[in-house]
This record gives sequence, structure tokens and C-alpha cells, in this order.
Amino acid sequence: VCITFTEFGKMQNICNFLVEKLDSSVVISPPQFYHTPGSVENLRRQACLVAVENAWRKAQEVCNLVGQTLGKPLLIKEEETKEWEGQIDDHQSSRLSSSLTVQQKIKSATIHAASKVFITFEVKGKEKRKKHL
Repeated sequence: VCITFTEFGKMQNICNFLVEKLDSSVVISPPQFYHTPGSVENLRRQACLVAVENAWRKAQEVCNLVGQTLGKPLLIKEEETKEWEGQIDDHQSSRLSSSLTVQQKIKSATIHAASKVFITFEVKGKEKRKKHL
């Protein structure tokens, strides 16, 4: 029987339950980790959104520092996207993958993503507020 889990914690709970109830009559193989194409695409999209948010926050801080108001974005361009799988330490990579702990396997199968964006914002002078008497 092959079971696909999307949550590691649930997999651990079910495996523990089966081992407790069925004892030695069940053999549970080590988990195999993989990513669906949709999850990788979602990670790329999230990295881009975070990069845009970071750029906006930095531009906002610069405008505040120089007494200006940040306007709307005039141009947003994603310049670079990178993703890579997590790496295990060099001294561990020489071991056989079957001898790695579950935590090491998770670390090596984890996908990281980075996005570099270029954004041009409109910058306005500080708006003066009218005082009402």
C-alpha cells in the first residue's frame, strides 16, 4: 500500500498509530519527499510577491526619510527568479542517503526560492494637511 501525505505531522501520527495497533505485522518504509509542479510554481509566485512588498517597504522608508510621499508604482519587473533544493552538510553528503535522518532528508528536499524585482515608483512632495478651525 502506498499512501501520499501532504502534511508531515499527519504522516507521522498515522504511521505511529499503525505501528502501535499492528505491531510487527506492518513494515513502514522511510518517507520519500517530492514537490508537485503546482507547489513549486506557488513558491515562485510567493517569492515574487514578497520581493515586491520588500521593495515597496524600502521605498516607503526612503520617502519618509527625505520628506516625500510614495506614489503608485510606474513599472514592476521581475528580473530574476531562482529556486534550489536545500543542501545537507558536506560531511553528511558522503553518507548513503538511506542513513540520513528524516530531518536531514526533509532539509535536503526543501525547496527555496528567491526573486529579484525592479520597481519604479512615483514620488510626490509631502501633502500638506489643511487645518480646520
